[in-house]
Parts: sequence; C-alpha cells; structure tokens
Amino acid sequence: MEYSESLKKYGDFQRVYRKGKSYANKNLVMYVLKQDTQKNHIGISVSKKVGNSVVRHRIMRLVRESYRLNESGFEKGLDVVVVARPAVKDKSFQEVENSLLHLGRLHKVYTGSGKS
Repeated sequence: MEYSESLKKYGDFQRVYRKGKSYANKNLVMYVLKQDTQKNHIGISVSKKVGNSVVRHRIMRLVRESYRLNESGFEKGLDVVVVARPAVKDKSFQEVENSLLHLGRLHKVYTGSGKS
C-alpha cells in the first residue's frame, strides 16, 4: 500500500469508532476519521460471526486488495476502519470491491480515479 499504513492498536480502532463517521451497506461498514497527515491508515475487522479463520482471512485479503488497487482514488489523511458483515462471506472479489468503493463514495472520500 503505497500511501497507507495499517491500524493495528486497539486504541486506534476505538478512536476511529468513537470519533469517526460511519456508513454501511449489506456487506461492509466503513468508519472514517480525517487526520492531519499525508498517509491513510486502514484497519480491517472481521469477527468470528463471519466464519472460521480461513474465511475471515480470505475476506481480509479481499478488502485489503480492493483498497490497494483503488488507493490512489482515496483522499489522503484518513483513518479508515472497514468492518465485514456476515453477508460478505460468500461474495466474490468484484462484489467486495464494489461495496468498498460504494462506501468511499458515500463518505465523499473516494474520487473514482483508482486502479493505477
């Protein structure tokens, strides 16, 4: 991820949950908090309700890759947390990517010039 780093600490996730704005669709929930930095920080959360570890890691990889491919279309200086819902379990890469970009447009942080 050229312009982004991962959110890893519990406190970072909590800060975005509490202070950030959220939008959701049937597959994903996205929390966004604007920061004064040049890089984005992205965190992905997939609970055990979604499936076993193989399923959870597959979804994590799909969301991370969707973001990576479209990263240049997102604004800079954001903390983003993406939470997977159980409905995403059997979705294809294209459906996950469309859900992520839909939420980016709802937040008005995705301009649509991705896929570098």
